[in-house]
Amino acid sequence: MATRRPVRVAMVGLGFGAEFLPIYKKHPDAEVAAVCRRDVAAMNTLADALEINKRYAKFEEVLADPEIDFVHINSPIPDHAWMSMEALKAGKHVMCTVPMATNIADCEKICQLVADTGLKYMMAETVVYSREFLFIKELYQKGELGEIQYMQASHPQDMDGWPDYWERMIPMHYATHVVSPVLGLVDGRAEYVSCFGSGRVRDDIREKSGNSFAVESCHIKIAESDVSAHIWRFLYDTARQYRESFDVYGTKKSFEWSLVENEPHVLHTAKKPEPEIAEKVEVPDYAHLLPAEIQKFTKSIEDADHLSFLQGGGHGGSHPHLVNEFVRALVDDRDPWPNAVTSANWTCVGILAHESAVAGGAIKHLPEFTRTR
Repeated sequence: MATRRPVRVAMVGLGFGAEFLPIYKKHPDAEVAAVCRRDVAAMNTLADALEINKRYAKFEEVLADPEIDFVHINSPIPDHAWMSMEALKAGKHVMCTVPMATNIADCEKICQLVADTGLKYMMAETVVYSREFLFIKELYQKGELGEIQYMQASHPQDMDGWPDYWERMIPMHYATHVVSPVLGLVDGRAEYVSCFGSGRVRDDIREKSGNSFAVESCHIKIAESDVSAHIWRFLYDTARQYRESFDVYGTKKSFEWSLVENEPHVLHTAKKPEPEIAEKVEVPDYAHLLPAEIQKFTKSIEDADHLSFLQGGGHGGSHPHLVNEFVRALVDDRDPWPNAVTSANWTCVGILAHESAVAGGAIKHLPEFTRTR
């Protein structure tokens, strides 16, 4: 979509989605065209504060607006797939928060729509634009880690007190925060997975979700690579502080996430005297990669009371990077990262991991549509 005018976004969902509006308003190549929320009073309060004129209570009205180039979907998880599909059918590009969908069929339908229409789709995965990931990626690309030998990632989180639809969620259906860094760092695709369930959740959660496992733990075989990775997730009934961690072990250096929130991460360097191998590191910010107008948003949290930030520390400064990646993809007429196929591969890992756990760890292969570039 090569054009000199700003690309126009409609923000759909104004809970977590409200965090992105000030970023879009400041981005030199973007314009907030409209907002959409079912709660009209709450929508008006926010839109008044941000001076946004177009307001829609119905998603269908957003899609009918010819002035909107793309929708940024921040609705509840059960709405992600159908909203993405309807937007693509209506000729709108799509940025959608994670996960892409909660079943493989919907992931394939979205990928097919993108292929058929030529429109852009990006899953707004925060972890691969966090300062920690960008730091590790820089070390890897400079050769400082050497050859990658192994990766692991964890996302323990107690979801009691969150909106009740989380009680119907299966842990691995919300696994992209741990899948994306292990695949994204090496630009790899998952080939197959094997997963085990462990422990059990209380009866009311089991009955609502259809899942009895407290924890799901999965190994991922990366296609055309000698590297595999391990990820694990839980949502209820397991004692641990919130953590989105990503550990990488290389031949020269290894990075390990801190065990406790807000403590320094650790870098290990091979062949040093044993007491000197491990050192605490402060991860730098990567605002310099962004347009000057939105650099402040790597450290400025507009909605600090939202549960996503109380548990997660603002997602590693990723939000302006996500906005910039999709806006620039539209302006430059290129695929965003992750594009639809990559997003499907990352999402389907979790879906198949749960199937594997139910089947006692059986190997589950990723469908071919998620492995084509």
